[in-house]
Amino acid sequence: MARNNNNSNGTAKPDLPKAKFTKENLKQALLIFRYVKPYRWQFASGLLFIALSALSGMSFPYLLKKLIDSANANIIKTPVDFTPGNIAIIMMSVLGVQMIFSFMRIYLFTSVGEMALADMRKDVYQKMITMPMEFFAQRRVGELSSRISADLSQIQDAVSTTLAEILRGFLTLIIGIILIFYISPKLTLLMLAVVPIIVVIAVVFSKYIRKAAKQTQDQLADSNIIVQETLQGITNVKAFSNEWYEISRYKKSLQEVVKLAVKNGKYRGLFVSFLLFSTFGAIVLVVWYGTGMMQAGKLSFGSLTAFVLYTAFVGGTMAGFADLYSQLQKTLGATQRVRELLVSIPEDVVINDEPVEEKYKLKGNVSLQNIAFSYPSRPELSVLKDVSIEAKSGQRIAIVGPSGAGKTTIASLLLRFYEPQNGKLLFDGKDGTQIPLSQLRKQMALVPQDVLLFGGTIRENIAYGKPGATQADIESAAKQAHAHEFINSFPEGYDTIVGERGIKLSGGQRQRIAIARAILKDPVLLILDEATSALDSASESLVQEALENLMKNRTSFIIAHRLSTIRTADQIIVLEKGIVKESGTHQQLINLDEGLYKNLNKLQMEWNLE
Repeated sequence: MARNNNNSNGTAKPDLPKAKFTKENLKQALLIFRYVKPYRWQFASGLLFIALSALSGMSFPYLLKKLIDSANANIIKTPVDFTPGNIAIIMMSVLGVQMIFSFMRIYLFTSVGEMALADMRKDVYQKMITMPMEFFAQRRVGELSSRISADLSQIQDAVSTTLAEILRGFLTLIIGIILIFYISPKLTLLMLAVVPIIVVIAVVFSKYIRKAAKQTQDQLADSNIIVQETLQGITNVKAFSNEWYEISRYKKSLQEVVKLAVKNGKYRGLFVSFLLFSTFGAIVLVVWYGTGMMQAGKLSFGSLTAFVLYTAFVGGTMAGFADLYSQLQKTLGATQRVRELLVSIPEDVVINDEPVEEKYKLKGNVSLQNIAFSYPSRPELSVLKDVSIEAKSGQRIAIVGPSGAGKTTIASLLLRFYEPQNGKLLFDGKDGTQIPLSQLRKQMALVPQDVLLFGGTIRENIAYGKPGATQADIESAAKQAHAHEFINSFPEGYDTIVGERGIKLSGGQRQRIAIARAILKDPVLLILDEATSALDSASESLVQEALENLMKNRTSFIIAHRLSTIRTADQIIVLEKGIVKESGTHQQLINLDEGLYKNLNKLQMEWNLE
């Protein structure tokens, strides 16, 4: 039976890549049964009910044969084992039993599929979220989301539906062929000579139809992209008065969609016409030959009726295998992609909340010694070259320089998102690689320029710095971050929903919530990545005060664009093209003749005057 490729919302499922049936791919596909194993008794029970459902279903044509023959025997006064009424009661009983078998089959396989999928989703998400930053830098978010959604849903379909349909199809096919041989070997040979030819032609036709349908879907997706891009960039469209251009572009894309859809309609029309002609033609052929056998007294009318029904079952099952085969290929492809992730080696991140161990507690001394680094995606481009920085406990280290100098890269290395190719990163004189990542990052906090807030409440976003914090602790952190006042101005207060990425709050408000989050965490090491560069003067003043509260008695690395915010730093590191060009206090660097910091400071002052 053909399967609908739509989800519950009526939208088309993504056309997942397929994989060939090879020994290695099938071996990898056994990953599915690792998750089915905890529910093996439900799975085995489902298999039993599949067999019982197939047997009870295939008995119906045989009982129909008995019913017809018994009625015919009554007409010609021939003795029968069962009256038509008795056979009808048996048939209704079989239908009732089959209804129970079918319910149990679907219920058990759905339960196993959902529970196994939940376990797999948990493992995939857990593995994904503990992967190093290099992993995320080389992959798109859409690709990773697809593994959680489309790939795992395809595997779930395989467990709960496809496997059951294949097993049921094989049983139906085997039992059906045995029974039609039992009824009439001659008719069976005639049927087997015709039906496979029809099935093969139908499979070939269906390939062309799937290909044409995929082309139509791809073109429609391109049309939707045009709409999405136009709406996202509506300001530019109207500013350039290019509405006509976008309408023309969309119209041209839709014309291509129509062209492909009509082509697909031709294929489907031919396919349906062929199926109708060949199916009914085969039935006419079988019935014609069967009536000849009836006239010769070699076959009863009931046997012919049962034979035609069994032939329909066998032919329908054979035709359905083409779609099931395609679904299995998609499942193999999905299993490969999921398995690649599950066998990947994650970071040494602890997935349980554990306190910082005494032996890993930091005092705040940080040393970068002769650091050289290139991003894995661009190994030929050196971002940092022989960079050395010393920070004592409680000091404020500012890092400045032109765009592309490597400032944010230093922040990434401090957080150990990446490891340097050369040099050492020391914390309290201990190599950073000797400290478990979870233990290290629990003592660090980052306040970035582009603050990402989660879509929940303000309370939840602040408490992210210390899950389980009390309301008093949250409010205390908010007060130090100068956020308490504006939070209380909202009708819902700390229960205010911030929206996706914090869209309901202003830039300054998001920054202060991020600072409150960092204050609540109470880190030993603090990293401020251009935390005020995108704010107006009023917001910057409030945020700067909040940052002052945050930096007290903490080793702080301040990546700054506005030099006015780092004049009180204990040390200013000036980077240029991945090299430490200058270092010293603000006054020392200003006193340098033709120094880079001096020139940057002068340019900013002139810009502010303008």
